[in-house]
Amino acid sequence: MTPVSIASLILGLAFALMTLLFIFRIVLTWYPQVNLTKLPFSAVAVPTEPFLAPTRKLVPPIGGVDISPIIWVGIFSLLREMLVGQQGLLTMLM
Repeated sequence: MTPVSIASLILGLAFALMTLLFIFRIVLTWYPQVNLTKLPFSAVAVPTEPFLAPTRKLVPPIGGVDISPIIWVGIFSLLREMLVGQQGLLTMLM
């Protein structure tokens, strides 16, 4: 395996994991009574909150609905396609 293919694999898995965590975070916004400091919910909240907190300052909740996780699902999906997708930069380097 070349270093580019290893980097592509690691980045692809990281982007997929973060996208999945943000999708779980979207589902958790439907249940405001959930305590995000307790397991298993903290396993979703801890890695996503550093991304969501600054985004909430730029894009406040609309009608009481926090759309910042949706924004990050789009960003991570776009980055994954651009870097490791079928015509991504790392895929083209391999």
